[in-house]
Amino acid sequence: MRVLGLDLGTKRLGLALSDPTGSFASPFAVIESRGRANDLERLREIVTDNDVGQVVVGMPTTLRGEAGLAAQQAEEFARELAAQLDVPVSTWDERMTTVVAERALISAGERRETRREKRDKVAAAVMLQSYLDARR
Repeated sequence: MRVLGLDLGTKRLGLALSDPTGSFASPFAVIESRGRANDLERLREIVTDNDVGQVVVGMPTTLRGEAGLAAQQAEEFARELAAQLDVPVSTWDERMTTVVAERALISAGERRETRREKRDKVAAAVMLQSYLDARR
């Protein structure tokens, strides 16, 4: 079953999608946020169109593992998304994924102008791969 990973931001949502066996995560897309209702509808379409069997929402906890305001907002988003979908929605620690994604893009030679476009979906893939690895 495919798993969709979400890296939530205030302006953009980074998406990653696993292969059909749920073993490997790949960057999928970046969605410009157009309000909660529109974002939820777009995600429902993506889940349906890509035969997704589970969604994992990145939980932005602090380095100490504490849940701040962003984590509370992610939890609320996950609950709202779960109410819209017929597939399980869970959360997973996303600490440092943006830093890892940025470093990977720099190492790959991505120019500064194009890194921002890709960073969120690469961060989502890092988070999703962590989830997939832990699930095995």
